Amino acid sequence: MKRLPFASAVEAAHAISAGDFTAEEFAVELLDRVRNREAKVQAWANLDSDRFLKAARASDLAGESGALRGIPVAIKDVLDTADLPTQYGSPIYRGYRPVADASCVALIRAAGGIIMGKAATTEFATRHPCATRNPHNFAHTPGGSSSGSAAAVADCMVPLALGTQTSGSVIRPAAYCGVIGFKPSYGMINRTGLKYLAESLDTIGIYSRTVGDAGLLWAQLSGNAMPDVRRADMLRPRIGICRTPQWPHAEPETVSLLAAVETRLARAGADISTVELPDVFDDALDSQEAINDFESWRAFAYERLHHAAQLSPALTAKLENAARCTRDRYERAQQTASNCRRQLEAVFDTCDVLVTPAAPGEAPSGMPTGNPIFNQIWTMLRVPCIAVPSGTGPRGLPLGVQVIGRRNADADTLVAAEWIFRVLSPGGCPVPVSTHKAVQ
Repeated sequence: MKRLPFASAVEAAHAISAGDFTAEEFAVELLDRVRNREAKVQAWANLDSDRFLKAARASDLAGESGALRGIPVAIKDVLDTADLPTQYGSPIYRGYRPVADASCVALIRAAGGIIMGKAATTEFATRHPCATRNPHNFAHTPGGSSSGSAAAVADCMVPLALGTQTSGSVIRPAAYCGVIGFKPSYGMINRTGLKYLAESLDTIGIYSRTVGDAGLLWAQLSGNAMPDVRRADMLRPRIGICRTPQWPHAEPETVSLLAAVETRLARAGADISTVELPDVFDDALDSQEAINDFESWRAFAYERLHHAAQLSPALTAKLENAARCTRDRYERAQQTASNCRRQLEAVFDTCDVLVTPAAPGEAPSGMPTGNPIFNQIWTMLRVPCIAVPSGTGPRGLPLGVQVIGRRNADADTLVAAEWIFRVLSPGGCPVPVSTHKAVQ
């Protein structure tokens, strides 16, 4: 039998429903993977093995029929869970237990999914790192802020995980760790129970190892029909290669990657064009940062006024800088954002999706979470973004591209991303070397 922890969520859900194996057997295998790897990867903020196994047994006994029946999901530790601590990556909230699940967590349970544990996050989903390491090379960062979510999925500890993105916190870790990262259109997934960072930017996203798995979880959380990724078989997508005004920040491996990706997609039958963004986008990056600053300074009012000594120096400095953003600057930034969204609509009249860099290059060494400069404007534009593994860099670490779709056209964007994934990653997401043994 195929290794259970390496199976896709869609495959596992079908196998559990068919009685080929149980949710408990799946849980046992995943916990074995965690025992072998977690000491080095450090993907989890809280994982109660006994609670997880009990939930899996209960799922088997109940014979639930939900779309996520028996499927484990990791939850980024900025999303509330009633049965596990929610600590937001901060000592201020050590041991904190919310009285209710976040909406997305409740919906996962209602669909038969099993919450495996809380994935490690940077401090309040900002840039101060947690202990998580890149499973492909422990000397490198997994990216942030959804560090544990990306690493746990990449390391095959769990098939699905939730992350969040305010600047680049879903897409960049996915690219660094070599998995699918899906930031849906803004507001597509309800955010009740999320610790806000910047309320007009924050978006709940998904990690998986296949595009179909991302579509499965997105459908359960958004109320949309599950995208039929088999439609990719009939596509001849119109793809715009968009280097963005941030292109000077691309490292040599990303420059080479995008050129190679363009060639491979064209040879596979895509209708390729080069897309230059209108001049208004020259101010988009500064506007995203202004919006982030103005909203985050207010979002953390309680923490900075009552627990300033427990904030990291990095977050303290960020908030001191954020305090300088005036209401006038914020409103001008929001106007620029509106103008950019309006002009982006015309771009999609000539292409189905855009392909852009997902990150400047490979995951940096050490603990810095990386630069979100290729993600920020797309978050502000509120469009669906999907990180697709696309190769490796000079140090053997994963590289990815970012697939951008029209706002609220998430299902079509997922299908286009499936076509691109098949071309660029025909063997699927890269799996870190391990000693995990198959279940017979």
